[in-house]
Amino acid sequence: MTASNQISEPEAPISSEMTLSLCKDLSIALAKFPKVRLGHLPTPLEPMDRLSEILGGPRLWVKRDDCTGLSSGGNKTRKLEFLMADAQQQGADTIITQGATQSNHARQTTAAAAKMGMACHILLEDRTGSNDPNYILNGNVLLDQLHGASISKRGGGTDMNDEMSALAAKLRAEGKNPYIIPGGGSNPIGALGYVNCARELSEQAAAMGLKIDALVHATGSAGTQAGLVTGLAAIQSDIHLLGIGVRAPQEKQEQMVFDLATKTAAHLNTGLNIARSDVRANCNYVGPGYGLPTDGMVKAVKMLAETEGLLFDPVYSGKGLDGLIDQIRAGYFDGMENVVFLHTGGSAALFGYSDTFDLPGYTE
Repeated sequence: MTASNQISEPEAPISSEMTLSLCKDLSIALAKFPKVRLGHLPTPLEPMDRLSEILGGPRLWVKRDDCTGLSSGGNKTRKLEFLMADAQQQGADTIITQGATQSNHARQTTAAAAKMGMACHILLEDRTGSNDPNYILNGNVLLDQLHGASISKRGGGTDMNDEMSALAAKLRAEGKNPYIIPGGGSNPIGALGYVNCARELSEQAAAMGLKIDALVHATGSAGTQAGLVTGLAAIQSDIHLLGIGVRAPQEKQEQMVFDLATKTAAHLNTGLNIARSDVRANCNYVGPGYGLPTDGMVKAVKMLAETEGLLFDPVYSGKGLDGLIDQIRAGYFDGMENVVFLHTGGSAALFGYSDTFDLPGYTE
C-alpha cells in the first residue's frame, strides 16, 4: 500500500507486474477486516472448450465458485466469511437472514451458523406462488432444515427487512443476541468477499499467462457484482464486467450495484472512486420474474450439463448462463479472446424444479 493508503485510479493499461503489485496492496487493505475461513479458496479457473467449440465465439472459462465447499458451495460463502466474522465480533449467538424459497444464500448461511455454533432463523419469501412439494420442501429448503435452522414463510411482496427486524426484537426480549444478514449477504461487509474474488481471479490469470477480456455473472441482490466492480477498480483492471440480471429491470439493477459498490469502496477506506460506467447489467433474461423458469434457462442448464458436466441452478446461474450464450451468438463479445463465467453455484435448487426440465426418466 502507498504511504497515503490510497489505491489510485487507472490512467493507462498496466503491466501484469503492476497488476500483481496492486493485488498485493488490495490484499493488505482487506486484511484489516475480520474474516473467518469457511470456503475452499481459491476456487478453480477452468476452460470450457466443448462449449466454446459449439458456440464458435471466444474461448470460454468458468470460475468455479460452486466449489467453495460450504453446504455444496456457492458465491455466498465468500460474503459469509466477512459477515460471520463481524457477527462473531459483535458477540452474536443467533443469525437471522431472508431470501426466496429456494435461496442459495439461506442454505449457505444455515451451514455457516451451524459450523460456528450459532442458532439460525431463516425467513423465506414466496415469490413464485408455487405449491409444488418439491419446490417448497426439497432442494435448498431441505438443506436449511438439515443444518438445524428454523424456517418460516412470508408472502410475496412482504417487507422482509421489517420482518427480520421484528424477529430480532423478539429474540432480544428472550435474551438472545441476534445478528441480521441482509438478503444475499449484500451489504458493504459481505461485498468484500467479491472484492477479494477480483484479486484472486486476477492472480490466477496472471499465473496462467491468461488475459481475461470479460467476466460475466448472474446479478441479483447486487453484492457479488458490487464487490467485483470495486475489486477490479482497485487493481486497475480492464476486464469488461457484465452482470446478467435475474430479478430487477436494468436501470434499477445497475443503480443498486453502483450504490453498493460506492458504499463498499468507502468501507474499504482506500480513497477509491467507482465509475458509473463500470456498472453494466443486461436484464433481458429475467423472464416472467425471479425464480420463474424460462426456456432459455432450461436450454442453457441442459447444454452445460451435457457438454461440460457442470450443474447450474434454475434461478440464478442458469439465467446468467442463458445471457452469456445468447450474447455470444449476438456478437457482444466479438473481438475478445477469453471470457470467464463466474459460476455462483446453486445446483441444490435443481431438486426443487424437477418438473421444469421435462426429463424422460427410465428408457426401459
